[in-house]
Amino acid sequence: MGIETIDVGLQLRSLIKKSGELELSLVRVATPEPASDEVVVRVEASPINPSDMGLLFGAADMTTAKLSGAGDNTVVTATVPASLMRTMAGRVDESMPVGNEGAGVVVKAGESDAARALLGKTVAMIGGAMYTQYRCLKAADCLVLPHGATPAEGASCFVNPLTALGMVETMRREGHSALVHTAAASNLGRMLNKICLKDGVGVVNIVRNSNQEEILHAIGAAHVCNSTSPTFMEDLTRALVATGASLAFDAIGGGKLAGQILTCMEAAANMNAKTYSRYGSAVHKQVYIYGGLDPRPTELSRGFGTAWGLGGWLLFSFLKKIGPAEVQRLRERVASELKTTFASGYTKVVSLREALQPQTIAAYNKRATGEKHLINPNMAVER
Repeated sequence: MGIETIDVGLQLRSLIKKSGELELSLVRVATPEPASDEVVVRVEASPINPSDMGLLFGAADMTTAKLSGAGDNTVVTATVPASLMRTMAGRVDESMPVGNEGAGVVVKAGESDAARALLGKTVAMIGGAMYTQYRCLKAADCLVLPHGATPAEGASCFVNPLTALGMVETMRREGHSALVHTAAASNLGRMLNKICLKDGVGVVNIVRNSNQEEILHAIGAAHVCNSTSPTFMEDLTRALVATGASLAFDAIGGGKLAGQILTCMEAAANMNAKTYSRYGSAVHKQVYIYGGLDPRPTELSRGFGTAWGLGGWLLFSFLKKIGPAEVQRLRERVASELKTTFASGYTKVVSLREALQPQTIAAYNKRATGEKHLINPNMAVER
């Protein structure tokens, strides 16, 4: 593949202006010459994850979105409520590239053996700025996909798989024996269930409707609780007794759910208590919030004793904590089970320009279960 075709590429950018306006646009950027330990990848697939939408839209109210221009000059603008501009202070007037992960073909390599070994290979990548036609990054940030795997099959093999594996690893490292997961019928939730089934780990799944219950039961999930059911608290307590789960990962964040989980964990622990304590159960109950599907404040009704914790969990902080050798071990597992445990499905594949169309934004911004979008920055579209 001739290198003259990769000197400049189109990239999607997000800008929050001091005036309180979000601007999404496409810009042409020069492709850097790879350093010795770097490669240039022609990006052919990059998922739109909830974490990507956080950077893409910031605190903007996307119901106010307006489209102008056309083709490569497409621009989307939306209003950021004045009350939320303070939360955007760290990125005001800075045009930011978007996209945590992706996959494609290595079209140029630096001089090191590690970089040159990747030339022509289909690889998955992590490192940000993936909504772009060509991405220059370190060879160490690439994962060679199994023979025959497509970029679309490998595009989501970092964030969701490593998050799911990180949850199980956190459970083990912190001395828990089973776990709870919310928004559990998501792509990530289904991966987590497959891991737990394969590894013999108990998992309690919390969903919000009967269709999501069916999705999880179909892949073998044993414990599924519907948060909209009038018997939710009783159902959750029974599942916690059955599994012994005392650790939860919550993608919702706002509202009462985190507190409900802690309350049910306390009730489950007390069912097996030999003596009464006015301080509550001695079993430590932990909820980690790792997402923000519900932007409201987190509500806690303190009915779960004193042995509890509520905190945040971030994949990248976890990976830094466990070190390169352990990260590599997890990455190798993802590669070996790419088409089984860690398989991802997508509702639609769109180009960079199509990703800025109002109807497309409305579709992926719903964040609906089973409706994941994939961007192919090099997909040919009509001009």
